[in-house]
Amino acid sequence: MSKTSNVYIRVEPNVKDGAEAVLNELGLSMSNAVSIFLRQVVMHKGLPFEVKMPSKKPLVYEDLSEEDFDREMLKAMDDFDNGRTYTVEEVEKELSKEFE
Repeated sequence: MSKTSNVYIRVEPNVKDGAEAVLNELGLSMSNAVSIFLRQVVMHKGLPFEVKMPSKKPLVYEDLSEEDFDREMLKAMDDFDNGRTYTVEEVEKELSKEFE
């Protein structure tokens, strides 16, 4: 019996690139990180973190690094290209709910 198995996943290129950048800073390979994650799934008998919608707070340009800004612009272009857009009225309606 083999000591390892192969796992093949599909992920958006920008997510992969961002994750690799962080993992490189931590001194981890993608393979090691996935292995750590899967071990945690087994230990917790589920996902090792809470899955919930993030709080919606606006991005502040001054707080973004050049890399973060570029990543946000790529996400915006992808949203536009794929019809994920909102009218000003829809945005204002959602924002008013958050500040009630």
